[in-house]
Amino acid sequence: MSDLTADQKNEIKEEVCDILEVEPDEVTEESLFKEDHQADSMRAIEILASLERNFDVEIPQNEMARMVNLKGIYEVVQESLTVAAK
Repeated sequence: MSDLTADQKNEIKEEVCDILEVEPDEVTEESLFKEDHQADSMRAIEILASLERNFDVEIPQNEMARMVNLKGIYEVVQESLTVAAK
C-alpha cells in the first residue's frame, strides 16, 4: 500500500487541530502535542479514537507512545491501513 495521500494527511491534521483546539498553521509535522500544544492524555485518547473511527482501522494502545506529533500519527495510521488491507 502506498503512503497516505495529501487529502488523508489534511483530514488527520484537521481532526487533530480540532481536538487540540489549535489553529492548523500552529501545528507542524514535528511539533509535539503535549509540549507545544498542551495536550493531555485524554486528548491523545480522543485523537486515537477519532483516527480509528475515520479510517476504519484498529490502532493498538501501545502505539500512542509514537503519536506525539503529526509525523508519528501519519506513520501509525499508514501502518494500520496496511495491516487492515491484508
